[in-house]
Amino acid sequence: MMIASNNMILEAKHLVKEYKQRSGRFGLGETVIKALDDVSISLKKGSTLAVVGESGSGKSTLARCLLQLHPFNSGEVLFHGQSLGKLDTAALRHARKNLQMVFQDPFASLNPRMRIGDIVGEGLLVHDLGNANERLKKVQEMLERVGLKPEDVSKYPHQFSGGQRQRIGIARALVLEPEVVVCDEPVSALDVSVQAQILLLLKRLQAEMQLSYVFITHDLRVVRHIADEIVVMNKGKIVEQGEVNTIYQSPQQSYTRDLLKAIPGQQ
Repeated sequence: MMIASNNMILEAKHLVKEYKQRSGRFGLGETVIKALDDVSISLKKGSTLAVVGESGSGKSTLARCLLQLHPFNSGEVLFHGQSLGKLDTAALRHARKNLQMVFQDPFASLNPRMRIGDIVGEGLLVHDLGNANERLKKVQEMLERVGLKPEDVSKYPHQFSGGQRQRIGIARALVLEPEVVVCDEPVSALDVSVQAQILLLLKRLQAEMQLSYVFITHDLRVVRHIADEIVVMNKGKIVEQGEVNTIYQSPQQSYTRDLLKAIPGQQ
């Protein structure tokens, strides 16, 4: 795939995502809700773009649309300058390998009936990468990189803490050596002390593996520690965007100022 000359690895252009909701007496009416309303973002190679907003702002819908997990009504998503919607099956499969996700809930996102080795190695199997021994070695190496042990491959999710489970989720996303990782509220279900550990892990792995992150969060406390740029969403629209320090020091929109005031210790 040709790399876009503008150094943008992932772009969304004018995304619109609508949901239909029953309304009125006896639910006979129908209301159209715009979860995404003409949303455009750009992710630079090797950087982290934080998408922030309150619950219902559209940020998680955006995450899933970026990865083609949700269909959208109009707009397009480009990876290395190529529209994912126009790729043939083989090219889309290759793109999917390079676009991975770390989910919010480390308890719900891991199949409790699967061993850790199978959970982390599932993507390798799906993409037919290596033989059984090579896949096992890759999984064990990835577990070590996220701070777990090679012998953990034989264990089950219930044998791990929340922070350890999120490390497993990160290993699952990174074992395919993707270029872009969408992190959907990856620390919101964790204790504050564990949040810091996971954020440091994500930053270290980003440097080691040359990763680009889209970091979805409602919590502006964590953004300053991991992001280069911020997009602020409200009711399906982007209301403000810019570099992290600029947004923190001189937010232009009242909605952004309210989000910043909600940070504990902020005035």
